Amino acid sequence: QVQLVESGGGLVQAGGSLRLSCAASRSIFSINTNINTMAWYRQAPGKQRDLVARITNGGTTNYADSVKGRFTISRDNAKNTVYLQMNSLKPEDTAVYYCNAGTYRSVSDSYTPRDYWGQGTQVTVVS
Repeated sequence: QVQLVESGGGLVQAGGSLRLSCAASRSIFSINTNINTMAWYRQAPGKQRDLVARITNGGTTNYADSVKGRFTISRDNAKNTVYLQMNSLKPEDTAVYYCNAGTYRSVSDSYTPRDYWGQGTQVTVVS
């Protein structure tokens, strides 16, 4: 069973930075050939869970408009770890951040999350 464990959340002032990490217990890509992408989602209280950023196994990235230019997703395949560097944080970035493994299809430019989720890490940005 693959486990995803997030870390790095916390309380930060607006304008500050945080770096989230998502460590996989095993190489997800080797156990499920449909998995070709890792992603970060976030969910604020009372709101739906939204896709923040994703990175394919080839290193192609994509970001939600709300975080473009401020967040950077990256990966270390040797460590089975995905990162989310968050700069210039705003109070509206406050949410629980979740790591996910899923499938990206270039034909439709669509990402489908699979049933691999971490437990989430809280990010709170205060003004």
